Amino acid sequence: MGDTGILLVIVLAAFVITAALGFPLIPYLHRLHFGQTILDIGPAWHKKKQGTPTMGGLMFIPGITAAVAAGCFLKGGDTGKILFPGMIMSLAFAAIGFLDDYIKVVKKQNLGLTARQKYLMQLIIAVFYLAMLYLRGELSTLLVIPFFGQIDLGLLYYVLAVIIITGFVNAVNLTDGIDGLASSVTFVYALVFFVVSGILQKQAPSVMAAALAGGCLGFLVWNFYPAKVFMGDTGSLFFGGLVVALAFEEGLPLLLVFAGVIYWCEAFSVILQVISFKSTGKRIFKMSPIHHHFEMCGWSEIKIVAVFSFIAFLGGVLAILSVMML
Repeated sequence: MGDTGILLVIVLAAFVITAALGFPLIPYLHRLHFGQTILDIGPAWHKKKQGTPTMGGLMFIPGITAAVAAGCFLKGGDTGKILFPGMIMSLAFAAIGFLDDYIKVVKKQNLGLTARQKYLMQLIIAVFYLAMLYLRGELSTLLVIPFFGQIDLGLLYYVLAVIIITGFVNAVNLTDGIDGLASSVTFVYALVFFVVSGILQKQAPSVMAAALAGGCLGFLVWNFYPAKVFMGDTGSLFFGGLVVALAFEEGLPLLLVFAGVIYWCEAFSVILQVISFKSTGKRIFKMSPIHHHFEMCGWSEIKIVAVFSFIAFLGGVLAILSVMML
């Protein structure tokens, strides 16, 4: 089987497993009463989504993981060894998300883990991931700056890497605020890195990108508006882990500036909103993260998903162009 055939198998495996798991999982979550509690901090009309099952990440985590495993087997060589750190990191982030969802849904504590508890665990995982890459000789302190060149940061690279990993994992989590948004944007992101892998002729990241794309599509079968299930922190933190893993596997973490444009816009909208309100008592946006601002402006969820996905596509084009100029 050629490379194209293998990658097609990976996409289809992730899609089919994820989509198929929705049939038994969603009714099961309903029976367990694992419904989402809609807080008052969001748009009032989101209250109609009260009770929609969460922890939907349990659909695509097995699908994507199985597809990656199949890809490693079919590709052979060092593919599995190369992808192992990124998959372990993503599954560890998913475990944090599962704990957070469990506390919210089962223990009926709406806020789940505290921000400090979450970040401390994420910090440990990020450091552990970088340590795995370092011990295997796969981590360079040489930072590639898209369109500009490169610079050796020395020890400062590790500090920046930890900030990027934890920052973007949480940014992906913030992006999961309306039906289909995080899944659609991450699907575009996966396609971008699939192309980047082809340009750089790196086989392993292409396997992860193909599995992520297939998993996103499989989940969108159930998560597109009106969503029948939410991914919860279980899924969004897993997605976040794969997002940063792809960037680091390519050796181009700053490619996230372009390819991850929606993620960091979502995160910065929250940061700017908090700074503005605390310093002046005024809000910059009608509501944050920024997708809620557009909801308050009258945009439908489908329109927001379409526009944000298109912006993600444009950012992806810039990312691809920057790689072609390396």
